[in-house]
Order: sequence, then structure tokens, then C-alpha cells
Amino acid sequence: MHPLLQFTLDFFESKRPLAPVEPAQPAIKPIANRTPPPADRIETSASGSTFRHPCANREALLDGQVVAFEFKRGKRRTIGFVVGPEGLRVRAPTWVTLRAVDAALQEKAGWIIKKLGETTQRQALVAARCIEWRDGTTIPFLGEPVTVVLSPGPGWRVKGAVLTPVENDPHSTQTGAPRHRLQLGLPPSATPDQIRDAVQVWLMQQARQLFAERLNHFAPLLQVQWRKLSLSNAQTRWGSARIDGAIRLNWRLLHFRLPVIDYVVAHELSHLREMNHSSRFWDTVRTVVPDYAALRAQLKSETAPRWA
Repeated sequence: MHPLLQFTLDFFESKRPLAPVEPAQPAIKPIANRTPPPADRIETSASGSTFRHPCANREALLDGQVVAFEFKRGKRRTIGFVVGPEGLRVRAPTWVTLRAVDAALQEKAGWIIKKLGETTQRQALVAARCIEWRDGTTIPFLGEPVTVVLSPGPGWRVKGAVLTPVENDPHSTQTGAPRHRLQLGLPPSATPDQIRDAVQVWLMQQARQLFAERLNHFAPLLQVQWRKLSLSNAQTRWGSARIDGAIRLNWRLLHFRLPVIDYVVAHELSHLREMNHSSRFWDTVRTVVPDYAALRAQLKSETAPRWA
């Protein structure tokens, strides 16, 4: 999955239109003559009191905070709220009054503000974890930091990258200090793009090898057979499975610990028995990964580094 979440809520459903009564001064106010800010995330004001969608055309006061949101009407039966990376989007039937929309917003104000806050915090974490591609940068590999080193040196025979342990380094005994370095066959003049591409090639090679190994481990236990492995570069999905035995796994999973990877592998293989997320499906996952719920929560709560 992409590391950013989207929360959706349908507030109510009715078979009959509400009376078309509009307040003289609706609590939902239009935003006029405002150019959306050139941003791909929720922005807050200096006081931290405003959440703004880049395409906002309405705003409302929710739990003491001004929320500028994108509002659209359409052929639907419910008032729907979606909190995504850009902010709040509200969709309403054509016959629903602004008074009814405002009432729905006020009723769910706590939920909306909570999800907006969670999304903002998550985006800040993602931005903070953006990798700076240079000599000496660190990346997480199987849950541990690895130092990237440009090391063409005399006698360098391997093109690409090699993972080696850090030896005779007094700092390596410190808590959290990298215990391995990833040596790239690149000169000191290598550009950030060249460094990033070399690391990605190495990670994808490691991913294909490790994923195949874990698939072969869990498939007999689940009494299923996988037939094809493909690597995914998706931003919001960690894996998928087809009934014909084709498995797709996101190579970025290599940033997480092996137990988390095992959960995703077992999850996709379990779909070869249950192509759904029913209780029978989760019971199947539990037979090979008893603590799947904790690992699933970890996968959702932790943020993979951002590849700029």
C-alpha cells in the first residue's frame, strides 16, 4: 500500500428528497476569488487552525477549526465525506440543501478533524523520511539502516551494488548505528538520479530472490501453488493475487522487517484459497502467521521512505 490513507464516510441515506429550504446565511460559506495553493498536501495556517483542500470552494467551522473543502453535487443518494492526502472532499445529492450538508458536517466534525489531523501527521512523516540520494545516505533494508557508499575504488570488479558488514567501526556498536553498508560501483561525481537508480536495481534484485524464497516457504503450508511472481512499484498497494496463481509484490516491502514481509506474502497466497477478505480468509492467514493482526497494523502505521 501507498503510505497515505484515505478515509471515506457516507453520512446518511434517504429515499426521499429533503425539503429545499436554504438558510439566509448558510454556515457553509463559498470561497470566492481564491486561487488554490500549488501544493499536493493539506496545508495549515500559521495558527494551525485551518485545513485547506487545494481545490476548495467552500469552508465551514468544525470543532473550532476552519476547514476549506471541495464541494460537489451529483447523482447520488448520500452525503459523502472523503478525507485524503489533499484534504476534505464533500459530495452531496443535487436535492440536498446546504443546511442539511452543514448539519451532516457538524454531526461528524470530530471524525473529520481527527482524520485530517492523522493525514497531516502522516504526510509530515513521509516528507521527513524523503531519501537524499548522496554518498553516505541511509536507507532501511529489512528493518535496519544501511549506509550507501560510493566505492568504485581500485580493483572494483562488481558493477552495481554489494552489501557488506561494517567492520572495525567504533560507532557500529551504538544503538541504531548501521551494521551494513551498500557499496555502489559509482564514482564520487555520480548524480542523485544515478545513485537512486543503482539502489533501486539492487533492491529489486533482492526482492525477487527473497519473495520467491518466502512464497516457496508458505505455499506448501497453505496447500496452494503460485505460478508467476511480478514486482510492483505501486504507491498504495503492497501486493495482489490472481486466481491463476500470479502474485504481484511491491519491491518497497524490502524496507520492512522480514515478519512484515512474511505477512504480505502469506496474505496474497491465502487469496489463492479465498479470493475475498471474509472471516475464512483471515482464518487461513492465521494458520501460517498467527500474529498477522499486529503485523498488519505495523504495516499500516509505519511509513516507508519516500523516493524522490
